[in-house]
Amino acid sequence: MDSLTQLTLGAAVGEAVMGRKIGRKAMLWGAACGTLPDLDVFLPLGDPVKDFTYHRSFSHSIFVLSLLTPLLVWLILKLHPNLARYKKSWVALVWLCFMTHILLDCFTVYGTQVFWPFSDYPVGWASIFIIDPLYTVPLLCGVIAALVMNRTSDLGYRVNRATLTLTSFYLIWSVAAQTYVTAAVEDSLTRQAVAYDKLLVSAGPLNTLLWRIIAKQSDGHYYEGYYSLLDGHREVTLNRYESRADLLTDLENHWPVKRLRWFTKGFLKVSQTDGAVVISDLRMGAEPSYVFSFIVAESGNPHVSPVPAQRLPANRDLGMLKDVWRRIWSCLLYTSDAADDN
Repeated sequence: MDSLTQLTLGAAVGEAVMGRKIGRKAMLWGAACGTLPDLDVFLPLGDPVKDFTYHRSFSHSIFVLSLLTPLLVWLILKLHPNLARYKKSWVALVWLCFMTHILLDCFTVYGTQVFWPFSDYPVGWASIFIIDPLYTVPLLCGVIAALVMNRTSDLGYRVNRATLTLTSFYLIWSVAAQTYVTAAVEDSLTRQAVAYDKLLVSAGPLNTLLWRIIAKQSDGHYYEGYYSLLDGHREVTLNRYESRADLLTDLENHWPVKRLRWFTKGFLKVSQTDGAVVISDLRMGAEPSYVFSFIVAESGNPHVSPVPAQRLPANRDLGMLKDVWRRIWSCLLYTSDAADDN
């Protein structure tokens, strides 16, 4: 999830755990703990694929963060010795801020290695977009309420607890919506006789009404489409795109190729651009603009040659958000236009 959301969630959890006992310090330390795991992005690993795939690994492990908790509590009590009598509450605050951080990240598509080092499987449920105002704004309102309201009334504390509960139900809603859409998509693809090996249904940008569908075929080609919960039917329209999986034939043992294939769970696009072999992560972005694309080889005669990975600049088309908005409401707009014509 984005940094603002994680900071806000940490502040909200800190307030809920210790706000009544120690006031705004709980919110401050909660925000710090909510931010800490994401600081791994500042650790340069010397390779763009490593930077990409090792993010949310050790720094988001339940084991590493559980071991870090007593050390951070020790530091907090060194800075606030007058609050030592609340040691158990400090442990709860720090640990819960860490755990809610990694749990929230699991709801996104990126991939969080929560069981590192015993397993490096990147958990990613894809039921919420990395930025979602319907999750962040209520949470932020609760934190602001606790920050500005009079502590003696306890109203701000209760508002914060209420928004934490509300946003938790929103996450549950996202999973339920994803489950419904997945069933609708599977039924639609069966009726259309579309063959696929892998299916990804992920929340669209900034919302959980519009869902993006990727159906990956065994030959590497893939279908992309969208389904809105407001469509009023269970049919999905998909466009088919080419992926040059054949370009990777001589690159099976090239580490960036193996790593990207593993991290994306096979949802990758292979293309050739200006003589370079490029792998794009299909999970983040939309055709033809993807956030993570890497050059992994150069074309040769007759074979391609592996090269050190290079990340291409992200192609972020903000105009796509207007298209997303129209697609969410397209069914209602079509119905309205049809009614006007009659």
